[in-house]
Amino acid sequence: MASPPKSSPSATAMPGMSTPGFDMNFTKLLADMKLPSMLDLEPFIAASRRNMEAMTAANRIALEGAQTVARRHMEIMQQAMAEMSDAIKALASPEPPQTKAARQAELLKQGYEHAVANLRELGDLIQRSNKEAMDLLNHRFTEAMNEVKALAEKGK
Repeated sequence: MASPPKSSPSATAMPGMSTPGFDMNFTKLLADMKLPSMLDLEPFIAASRRNMEAMTAANRIALEGAQTVARRHMEIMQQAMAEMSDAIKALASPEPPQTKAARQAELLKQGYEHAVANLRELGDLIQRSNKEAMDLLNHRFTEAMNEVKALAEKGK
């Protein structure tokens, strides 16, 4: 039976072991590539932290705004129910039909005006909350772009 062919020394080298010719060529190759120095990651980590803080603050503002709108909406509903109860009592009184019709028209007009005013108020609350959150995010975005610009100029 024939013995297996003998392998060359480079083929049997253990991983991690090197050959002199290869080491010199690889070192020269790396030197020729002129790789940039390692980037300082701290500014990127700090910027990411500030971005997350801004997002958290904007979410908190939006949540607080939604809670304010919900509370005010509940107050408006309670007020509307009380006004409706008063209107029903007023319309149940014994009055001539012309007087009742005039009172109904007045109550409908007041109800409409209150509804429009309440919708406007709720819309303003929502708009204010959204503006505050967006202003915060826009401010952070501007800061982040200035940070990126400063890092790019520093790297030149």
